[in-house]
Amino acid sequence: MPGQTLTRNKLVLEQAKVVGLLGSAKNTRLSGRVPSALIEAAKKRAHVTSDTELLELALSRLALEDDFGARLVGRKGSIPTDIDLGV
Repeated sequence: MPGQTLTRNKLVLEQAKVVGLLGSAKNTRLSGRVPSALIEAAKKRAHVTSDTELLELALSRLALEDDFGARLVGRKGSIPTDIDLGV
């Protein structure tokens, strides 16, 4: 699994760069207090070691997240029941 996670993380960060969310300028400082257990668990799951890596990855995922699930559920019942899906 670590390989898949690292690949997924790399793709997320690359996409964030493509759309201009990540680049060379790091011009904003983010600060907050959270439980250390939360940070360590998130780092372990994401396979990152620094707080900065974790924040960039988490914020990139959130910023790039689509609403596919909500849109799919919202379409429930919109396809006529008599349509032939060929399955």
